[in-house]
Amino acid sequence: MKKVSKKYAAALKKVDATKLYEIKEAVALVKETSVTKFDAAVDINFRLNVNPTLADQLIRGTITLPHGNGKTKKVLALTMTKAEEAKAAGADFVGGKDMLEKIQVENWFGFDVIVATPDMMGELGKMGRVLGPKGLMPNPKTGTVTMNIGQAVTEIKKGKIAYRVDKDGNLAMSIGRVSFSDADLVDNIAAVCDQIVKSRPASVKGVFIKTAAIATTMGPGVKVTFEGRN
Repeated sequence: MKKVSKKYAAALKKVDATKLYEIKEAVALVKETSVTKFDAAVDINFRLNVNPTLADQLIRGTITLPHGNGKTKKVLALTMTKAEEAKAAGADFVGGKDMLEKIQVENWFGFDVIVATPDMMGELGKMGRVLGPKGLMPNPKTGTVTMNIGQAVTEIKKGKIAYRVDKDGNLAMSIGRVSFSDADLVDNIAAVCDQIVKSRPASVKGVFIKTAAIATTMGPGVKVTFEGRN
């Protein structure tokens, strides 16, 4: 059995593992049971009633949280025609083939997200084996391949995040920090839940969200009920 710290053990005792908490109660409890000295992230984890091997049940998309998630992402903009637009929007790195060569030659990954204009897709396609496994390949479906590259950069800087269900039907994302107000965390969680419910495939029968829980970095999970939303 894995040994846990006294602080974690004390926090765990405050959580009823058999209970489904209302969102407001869950947020207050998850902040109370945070065990780190730093401003821990607050994550939400869903277990969905989907089969990701079926094309229509592969849940993926993007969402801009009402209050962001407290994380600042470094954006690499790849374009041959809209470099100034990307820079003006706040992209951390801007370039074309030169940036792709830097990734290949120097094994450079000093960024979190790539956005690109369509004119770069030919070159990006050659980088699939490098970028794909790291989840860095831009995609039109997530808005990271677009002629409106300035808007894409702005949205990411404001907290737009991508999500995707894994092979076991689990989906997780960061929805804030312990330092956020309870009200802001509640708003973010509600927005995420509504987005996930909207993505429910027509072929799924019965309960769509099997379980959901929120937790802080290294803190215990608190199960949440979305009764009336699922």
